Amino acid sequence: MNDKSSPSRDFIGYADQPPAVVWPGEARVAINFCINYEEGGELCILNGDDRSEVRVSDVAVTARYGNRDLNIESSYEYGARVGYWRLLKAFNDRGLKATVNLVGLAGEQNPQALRAMIDSGFDLQPHGWRWIDFDSVDENAEREFIRRSIEQVRELTGSPPLGYYAGMPSLNTRRLVVEAGSFVYDSDVYNDDLPYWSADYPGLLLVPYSLDTNDSKFGRAEHDYQLGEEFFTYLKDSFDALYSEGETHPKMMTVGLHARLLGRPGRIGSLHKFLDYLQSHSQVWICRRDDLARYWAENYPNPAVQRSSTP
Repeated sequence: MNDKSSPSRDFIGYADQPPAVVWPGEARVAINFCINYEEGGELCILNGDDRSEVRVSDVAVTARYGNRDLNIESSYEYGARVGYWRLLKAFNDRGLKATVNLVGLAGEQNPQALRAMIDSGFDLQPHGWRWIDFDSVDENAEREFIRRSIEQVRELTGSPPLGYYAGMPSLNTRRLVVEAGSFVYDSDVYNDDLPYWSADYPGLLLVPYSLDTNDSKFGRAEHDYQLGEEFFTYLKDSFDALYSEGETHPKMMTVGLHARLLGRPGRIGSLHKFLDYLQSHSQVWICRRDDLARYWAENYPNPAVQRSSTP
């Protein structure tokens, strides 16, 4: 039975004394783009589910139990067929790298676009074997999903993944991530502008993700964004604030992308515009998530772990 007190909560964090981080190149902001590779791993009776998908798409639908919804299936397919290639081109044209939040089954459904991203130097962060809510998934089943994700990344890249992002974790997820033994960091937190070390598992780095600097707001029920310009403006305002703060206390920023949303012709321009805006600033580190986590672990190790290992 789950221990509902774990993971623990922390309302204080760095408070008014954030660390004086020194990023590579004396960057004021370390910014990481995550492309959520989900299409094909969503709810669908063809995947053995009891209902159709309803989330994060331009199609506003209710779940169909025991049947397919061809409209939302086709909306997802747009991302896999077209959107990934537009996102990839935006980064490749500028010589930039991003991170792939890889849903395992989606990678199997569309290996071609995934291989192109790997060949472009993108890193892979497992995003669950399925794009589902793991709260109702049996612990042993979730453990097996994590194992399969590790093996998938190892087969694709030659190395196991450094990080994990379930997206909709269970109370077991973080413990299972630590139990797996190969992860440096976990991204299932939204509570800071800097990485920090887990209080429950001191050897595990937590690298915050973001749901506000995230194009999923195009596809939520309330449809926060209608125009690409709105997305660009919010990203720019967020970056400008962090860049100003970063003069004395550098920060990090994550941008979440979905090929079926931002990969549409009426929206992709906002990504091009924002990438160009970032490159017009000299003190910015546009980085992969693995590189950010590895840099933090090497340069800002957990003092609690250091003290405990001192003879």
